Amino acid sequence: MLGGNELESLFKQGRSERFDWLPEKTPEATIAENMVAMANTAGGQIMLGVAEDGELEDIADANNAIDRLIQAALDITPPLIIPVPQSTALNEKSVIVALIPAGMPSVYAYEGRYLKREDTKNLPLLPQELRRLMLERGELSYETQVHPTAKLDDLDWEKARDYVKNLRGTGDNDEKTILLQRGCLAQAGSDLRPTNAGILLFGKDPQQFIRCAEIAAVRFAGDTMTDKHNRQDIGGTLIDQIKRAETFMIDHLRKDVTLADTMARTETYEYPLEAARELVVNAVAHRDYSITGDTIRLFIYGNRMEVHSPGRLPGPMTLENLKDERFSRNPIIVQVLADMHFIERLGYGVDRVIELMRQQNMAEPSFTERSGGFTVTLQNRAQAVTEPEPETTEPPKSDEIIFDGTYLGQAINPRQESALKYLHKTNNTRITNSDLQQLFPDVHSETIRRDLVDLVNKDILIKMGQKRGSYYVLRRASTPDEDTSPPTETRDRSPNT
Repeated sequence: MLGGNELESLFKQGRSERFDWLPEKTPEATIAENMVAMANTAGGQIMLGVAEDGELEDIADANNAIDRLIQAALDITPPLIIPVPQSTALNEKSVIVALIPAGMPSVYAYEGRYLKREDTKNLPLLPQELRRLMLERGELSYETQVHPTAKLDDLDWEKARDYVKNLRGTGDNDEKTILLQRGCLAQAGSDLRPTNAGILLFGKDPQQFIRCAEIAAVRFAGDTMTDKHNRQDIGGTLIDQIKRAETFMIDHLRKDVTLADTMARTETYEYPLEAARELVVNAVAHRDYSITGDTIRLFIYGNRMEVHSPGRLPGPMTLENLKDERFSRNPIIVQVLADMHFIERLGYGVDRVIELMRQQNMAEPSFTERSGGFTVTLQNRAQAVTEPEPETTEPPKSDEIIFDGTYLGQAINPRQESALKYLHKTNNTRITNSDLQQLFPDVHSETIRRDLVDLVNKDILIKMGQKRGSYYVLRRASTPDEDTSPPTETRDRSPNT
């Protein structure tokens, strides 16, 4: 409950979506309507003992006023359970304040009317708004609904068999029986049909049936959204999306490569890779798939990474209780991902991300929620040290250039950044496929080749020589006397190069 100063400040600001006042003798029906509207929106506080014009009345019978507020809450369907209203003084006048918590677990109605709070008004929920709210609060389940057009043949049964084969304790049950038990199939009359969860997890082409069930992964050149970026739209099953999103992050997150005294090679990503992966898995597991106008957004900027998940926080979860509350919008999807060891059913993903960031001396993730969805942001700058570093006027060395994911205003991936750092060293005037392959021995040679060709297509490098004798140099490092026009076949800008 608010303290005296906070209450006075709120009262001076006037009525709003989350604060209203009513006269002491207000009918219980009107009180109940206000409570319903706030409970179905973002919660709020109702102050009893104030005239319509804002004049404080001074409550005559506090106990009776409290009883009427509680009774109004109990008359709601389902009964609204609120903290006991409190009697307090405001400008030396007695008022009663009832708190309607945010993140209520149900959708509420009074005498069959479902209301929402909009500014200072209580308005009826439109049918589509009511359905959305029921989905958000778990009273309807999108994932358990049978898809109206999908058939069993639309599932990839090879993937289903692989899933069942790796499950323990399934006995001799076949994949249809297991998927029915898991909720990926449902009985529709005399037929078995895929549910939305089944399509998302095992569909041959999930996006054919559930639009926007994909990830838009983008690496931007700087700290803002610009036209200079690398983008990949990631579709397929949810498992495919998680794997491909992780590959995208490995390819596009900057990383430092160091060699220890033992010549052991160590890579450090700009974010803990496990933390970044955890955010993607959480978004895939918990997003609202009934929203067809938005995708999961994995946006990597120069100074931060954002993972946006369509849909508000589900059920009783709020920004305030996010670290402690456990609630799943999609328990079927969560169960199958847990079976495949992508996620823990206990739901400690947020806690794990926070701990991983702390271990790297980096800022905790920040969380924001708007009507369109929920966003988690990681900052890639380590927390400031307590002691300032001494000032220096010594200029940076040529091999200490910071590219920050860009070069000459164009977005580059971490491997390309390493290639350019290699070329900026005093003794390196050229780089070959083999040179870059030695820096990234775990990356396929074709990927290495594409990275270098992409730098040629961006007019950053020039390819010299032919076939096995070819190498790459910086375009700006070439002299006017050099023939810098490579043969036509080396400048193929086709994406298949």
